Parts: sequence; C-alpha cells; structure tokens
Amino acid sequence: MVFGNDMEASPLTRQPPPEVLTPKIVQLYSSLFKDDEDGDRSDGFWKEFFLLRPDLSTLQGLLSEMSPADVLLLESRTRALFGRAVETVKIGQGLAPLHALDTLTIFLSCLLSKKYPHPSSDIIAVLAGLDHIDAVFTDFMSTLDAIVRNGPSCERHLWTLRCIPAYYCVRDSEPAAQGRRRSSGSDCGRLPGDSAHILDTTRSLSVGYEGTFYVFHFFDVLCSSTQFMQESETYDQVLSPFTLLGLLANYNKFEFQNPYQLRLNDFVNESAIQKIIRCAGCTCQALQSDYIAIQEDIPEGWSFSSTLTMIGLGSIVPGLKAEKKPVYDAEVAKRMFSDLPREKAAILLATYDFCHANKLFCFTLVTLQGEGAKERPMASYVGLTSYLLQHAHLSPRATNYAHLNLMVFRLLTEDPVMCKKMCGDESKTSVRLCRQRQPFLPLVKGERVIATCLLDTMIDGINHNLRRRLDIGLYTLCVGIMLRIISYLSRSRTRLDYHWSELFRSLLSLIRFLATYTLDVKELPHVDILLDLVVNLLALSLSAGEAFLPTPAAYDDLFYKVVESGEMLTKFKVNYGLQNRKSNSIDTLISVCTHYEQMLTADGNSSKKKLSNLTTHQVTEVIKQGYETLSIQAKEGLDTWDRFREADERILLKKMARTSVEDARSMMERHIQ
Repeated sequence: MVFGNDMEASPLTRQPPPEVLTPKIVQLYSSLFKDDEDGDRSDGFWKEFFLLRPDLSTLQGLLSEMSPADVLLLESRTRALFGRAVETVKIGQGLAPLHALDTLTIFLSCLLSKKYPHPSSDIIAVLAGLDHIDAVFTDFMSTLDAIVRNGPSCERHLWTLRCIPAYYCVRDSEPAAQGRRRSSGSDCGRLPGDSAHILDTTRSLSVGYEGTFYVFHFFDVLCSSTQFMQESETYDQVLSPFTLLGLLANYNKFEFQNPYQLRLNDFVNESAIQKIIRCAGCTCQALQSDYIAIQEDIPEGWSFSSTLTMIGLGSIVPGLKAEKKPVYDAEVAKRMFSDLPREKAAILLATYDFCHANKLFCFTLVTLQGEGAKERPMASYVGLTSYLLQHAHLSPRATNYAHLNLMVFRLLTEDPVMCKKMCGDESKTSVRLCRQRQPFLPLVKGERVIATCLLDTMIDGINHNLRRRLDIGLYTLCVGIMLRIISYLSRSRTRLDYHWSELFRSLLSLIRFLATYTLDVKELPHVDILLDLVVNLLALSLSAGEAFLPTPAAYDDLFYKVVESGEMLTKFKVNYGLQNRKSNSIDTLISVCTHYEQMLTADGNSSKKKLSNLTTHQVTEVIKQGYETLSIQAKEGLDTWDRFREADERILLKKMARTSVEDARSMMERHIQ
C-alpha cells in the first residue's frame, strides 16, 4: 500500500493538560452549587456523587461561603441533595451509605447554622418544601433509627450525623423564646438568634399540640442510643450518643415539658448507666491530662538517677531516658490553659442532666469502682473539677463548665444517702487534685474518703478565684457545698481526718477579702446569699465542731482563728450592714471574739498584743478556760439549706447549653476530618 503525502489532518486536537488536577468529586460539587444550569440532575450524576469519597473540607468551604439568600435561590438543588442522600443511606450499596452520611453531616451543619430571614419556613424550603417536609423528614429519621438498630457498619458516621439536629435543639434558646408564636403557620416555632433548629422547623407543622411532631420523631432516640451504648466496644464510642442525649434533654426545657427529661427520670438500665459513667470518667481523665501536659504539677520523687541528672551527670544513668516534657513560660502557659477544656467537655452537660433527673445515676456515680487498676469515675470527675476551678478565671467557657460540675456536687451533697457514701471508708480513693497555682493545700498521698477530696476542691475554688468582680454564683456553690457536707457530718457525728485548719483559714480569708473590697462586691446580685452562707458555716462549726472535728486541738484552732479575726469580723459586719439581717449569724462570731478579748484584756493589755505574746500552749489553755464561761448563742437552722431548684440556675444552664452545643459541633467536625 502506498501512502500519499496529502493525507487529511485528524479531526482530533490535542488538549493541553490542566495545570491543577481537580478531583472528580470537587467538580461535582461545583456543578451542583455553582453552575447556572437549572434542571434535575440525572440518576447517574447522583450515583457517581455518592460512590466517590467526599471531600468534606471542600464541601464545607463551599457551603459556608454561601449566603442565606444564595442557599434559598438553590433550594431545588439542596432539596435534591438531601432527598438523594437519605435514599442512598437507606438503599445504597458498598461505601455509598457512609459517603452519604458524611455528606449529610456537613450539609446540615453548614446550612442549618445560617441566619435566615424566616428560619423555620426557610429551612423547610431548603430541605424539602412545605408540601413534602413531613414525609421527607419522617423518612430521614426512620432511616437513621433503622441503621442504629440493625446496621453494624455505620454507627460512627451515624452518631456524628445525629448530633446535627441536636445542635439546633438548644442553640440560642434564649428566654425570649417563651414568647414565640405557636400558630400553625409557616413561621411558627421560630427561635430568636442566629439559627433555627430542625426540630422547631418540623414542629411548626404540628397543629394544635405543642411538641407532637418533636416527640414523634425523637422519642425513640433514648432507646436506640441506649442499645448503641450497650453494644459499644470502647468508651469513646459512648461519648457521642451520651452527649446527644444531654443536648436533647436541654431543648427548651424551661419553656415546655421536655420528653427526654421525663425519660431520664425513669431510666433504670444499670448496665447502660455504668457504661455511661465509665465513659464520663475516662473523658474527665483525658480532659485533665490536657492541663497536666501544659504544666506538670506533682513534684518528682527522689531517685538516684534524678539526683545524678540534677548535678549534671544524667548521661551516665543506664537505661532509657524519660522523655522530658516541655516547660512553657507563664504567658504561653496561660494562653494554652485558656483554650481548655477541649470540646469533649460537652459530656459534662449530659452528666449534669442525668444526675439531676436520676437518683440511680447519682448513686452509681458515687459508688462505682474503677476497672482493674483504673481510677474510679468519681475520682476523675472530682479531679477534673479541681483543674477547672483553678483556671476558671481564664475563660467564661471554663467557668461555665466549673459551675456545671459544682451543681452536680450540690445535688449529691443534698442527699443524705450520697453524703453517707462519700464520707464512708468504702469511698476511699486516690484523687489527683490540681496544684498548678499557689497557694497549695497539703499534698495528701494515698487514698482518702471522697468527701475530703471534695472539700479540698471547694477550698481551691475559693482561694484561686478572688477577683474584685467576684463570681458570686461560683462562690455560693463552693461555700454551699461545704455547708452541706459539714451539716451532714455534724448531724451524723462523723469525724473526718482532714486538714480542717485550711478550710477555716480559707473561709476567713474570703471574709477578709469581702471586707476589704466592699465597694466592688456589695452591689453584685445575690451577694447577700454568699454573706449568709460563709458566716453561718463558721457559726455552725463553732457551735457543732465537737461533733465532727477529729481532735480537741482542731476545735481549739478554729476558736483561735476566729478570735484572731475579731477586728476584721466587726468591720465586715458594719460594711455590709449585717446587724439588720436576721438570717446572718455574724453576732455569734463576734460574741465569741468579745468573750476571749475580755479574758485577754483583764490585766489591761490589748487583746491583740496579748495574743501575739502567748505561746501556742498558752493560747490553747486560754481557749480551754474560755469554754467554761462561753455560751454560744447560735441561731437555729444553721445546718439547713434551700434545696437545689433548677429554675434558679436557668440563665447559667442556657449559657451552658449553648457552650456544649458549640463544643459538640467542634467534636463532630474534628471526628470527620
């Protein structure tokens, strides 16, 4: 065959390769959200869309850049994505259901958090349209429930996804929500603030009965989450569903009867409760270790190798060298501490809700032993609280979580059964308490009863948060918990081996601070409650100390400290006008001071000068002599208190719910990256 020279040129032209190769899934994202073409995408488009591994960071960036108006213009495409994703989760093959779940997680997280002009009706339009939202969302929730109960491969993705509706259950649940409209129109159930959650959206379709749609869709979450937690192989897998329950239980619970609160009351599955509490304990340990990683706060014990290292001969020490932890300067460490606790702290909200609603949960939390050599969960919970309290001043977030744990301790100490357990020898355990800021309490090695660890934590809370703008709520909780423990000890005549002098020193230091900074503190809301608590606690200790203090010397030391503070107590009384408060026992303290001053000034010397010239033995003798003629006129009811009412902490709990929502969202986003 002979080839001519005049061959026709090929109609194919060589295209230059692109400078940057764009993944196919990213091209599909752009086609769906950026192309001007309207019209439905083909079945082949959606099949390929979910077969490809999602690029979640790109999808998140793309959706986050879109304004609410842009989203509403693309409502036909967002509806198609939502519907096709649910369908793929339900009947897809291979990895497609997992890819669809991950895609839905980012899709819902980004779109539901936007500030729509009419949140409820706009979200209905974005997801399905008013005519179809009921059927679409019912299908969505039933699909998820079916996977939880029957699907072994999707749980992790699923629980990440199922947190999404919960985020918007409690987000921006302000007091103004009480006045929202409850008509059956398209905008009923609207929440104020920057988002409308999906539950309010669907609830807007229920006519005539508050919460019917909400209960219909979410009432089984407790059952399915319990089943999931029981089947979980690790405590880390329990974290997400337990956090979800906490968020759901806080959904507008001050506005209407939340069904999850009722279900928590009746929850008696002991094996599930134990698993939840162990998960909470492990999480508290992990959160505590974040603080320790920044600053090691337990002094290293003596050893031959450490001595050689200290004098510069560490190189001759045999064996592997321990990894040296970095040491940060004060400012860097402070900045790092202000970022703690990490987002897993969202579990503390669920822990509070269970403790508030369920006595069995409280009892198990107090009594559950550690597995093997592991720390018992209650020890981890107390230990984390001590770290939160020492660093509470660094951020409102740390303060809120500290408040939350303190409310749990208040609930526990108001129950005599729990108090008995915490004060009994069976509660002895070793608790690592924070020692990252001075002043330090005595370092106690070995096991001791939980109640003493709790008292140490309260003392640390008092000593390390003294500010002119005093956190009255935090101090009221700390002193109130002390009062409840000491009230139980005095009534039951239980003597605890404890450094009581540190407790009384801390209380008197607080009174001294209040007397010094009266102008800053006097007008703060509810300061009168704190004044009564701290004074009445000291008065109770003076009048009933023989019942709970372990030795006469400890009782003598209390009297010495009070007498030494006589002038300051008088100043404190005058500054706050306590002579007019019938609920305050300041006159009891001052009468004790006056009694001993009269004894010490009998020879004409001032009591202050005489006291400073006496030896410890002489002071003890004077105090003992004074007992014979001292009559303490204590008010009745010093060992009583008002029981915890959740409504009193309404503002704090709403703040805490929003904080936990953001942390749960961060935890979800970190999990899927």
